[in-house]
Amino acid sequence: MDKNQILETVRMLDSENLDIRTVTLGISLLDCIDEDGEKSREKIYNKIIKYGKNLVEYANEIGRKYGVEIVNKRISVTPIALIAGATDEKDYLEFAKTLDRAAKEIGVDFIGGFSALVHGDMTPADEKLIRSIPEVLKKTEKVCSSINVGTTKNGLNMDAVKLLGEVIVKTAENTKDQDSIGCAKLVVFANAVEDNPFMAGAFHGVGMGDVVLHVGVSGPGVVKYALEKVRGESFNIVSETIKKTAFKITRLGELIGKEVADKIGVPFGTIDLSLAPTPAIGDSVARILEEIGIEFAGGHGTTAALAMLNDAVKKGGIMASDHVGGLSGAFIPVSEDEGMIAAARDGHIGLDKLEAMTCVCSVGLDMIAIPGDTRPSTISAIIADEAMIGIINQKTTAVRLIPVIGKGVGEEAVFGGLLGSAPIIPVHQGSCEDFANRGGYIPAPVHSFKN
Repeated sequence: MDKNQILETVRMLDSENLDIRTVTLGISLLDCIDEDGEKSREKIYNKIIKYGKNLVEYANEIGRKYGVEIVNKRISVTPIALIAGATDEKDYLEFAKTLDRAAKEIGVDFIGGFSALVHGDMTPADEKLIRSIPEVLKKTEKVCSSINVGTTKNGLNMDAVKLLGEVIVKTAENTKDQDSIGCAKLVVFANAVEDNPFMAGAFHGVGMGDVVLHVGVSGPGVVKYALEKVRGESFNIVSETIKKTAFKITRLGELIGKEVADKIGVPFGTIDLSLAPTPAIGDSVARILEEIGIEFAGGHGTTAALAMLNDAVKKGGIMASDHVGGLSGAFIPVSEDEGMIAAARDGHIGLDKLEAMTCVCSVGLDMIAIPGDTRPSTISAIIADEAMIGIINQKTTAVRLIPVIGKGVGEEAVFGGLLGSAPIIPVHQGSCEDFANRGGYIPAPVHSFKN
């Protein structure tokens, strides 16, 4: 970077909501497998403490050094179904409590990896883990859960999708006194990636090393500010402006991530370019779309604008780093984006438009509050719709739906902090029972055969 670019980056930090959204330390637990559950949990706790004990302190230290806020510090671990499956325990609540205890000891915000990969089929361990989720998310504070139900190579496991519809409703019931917030810590994926630093979907993939540090950058406010300077210009100029901005954001993220990794003494992994919004004014992906020329998020042109934004962010980021990974693009979580909240509240955006936007964004139907009386089969069908978009288009998609028990359309769910709040939006009323009850697999698409 030249002097002017450095000064621009300083301004981004001071007045445009630029931050490092997360540093996430991924830890393999494969060497913690033991047929004795207590011994396995002791190994898990000790290993997490060993590598993570200084994560928060060192991240804060590096943040102060550069004047950059690192908003979240997190841990991700090997999917617990792979570890706990060696035991004969009837559920995996005690494993989740161990993760929670370690996360609290270290002082991180969340720990991800109470997860199962069921895109091929469900093992007994996978099913135990999935059925444990409602109780786990009720009785832990920092544990996050994710399930991968399909891939482009495998197709979609509809047995798992049906079960998860039921599990999401039970999780909502178990945390109904907090607007069913437990569901905010459960993500259902298709084509999940191994190096995602963002919660609630982060887990440490089996293809990763023993321990590694990933970084997730932010910057919707920075992009919005940059686009204000090119109002009325062509889309070519808009795209170029976003690319240059993403380049600077990525450079900063990589600098911070590498320093934190060096300080801890672990390898640096990947930098996730995803524009991650917050409920704060001036930190919204929806407001970027409006700056591009859409009157409100959800209006005609929204999907095209989001596609261009995602593409330009990736092009700029790839030029800035050899370590780009994770999800990388733009998130559209309704409750976590001030502009999306406003659009949903005004009735400008609903499930159908959000599903269309999924085709071009990083994740999908994210942090969406729906009526508490929504049937499990309807939730399963929504998951299937979203997953097949990812499977057919060879991309990651995900669902975080929150059926808010005791509330209906027009009411508001309040989660607090970065999770924000969301108006409850309607689902289609037609029955999905026959669809969800078929079970089996939706086969992989023909273009998955590339060997």
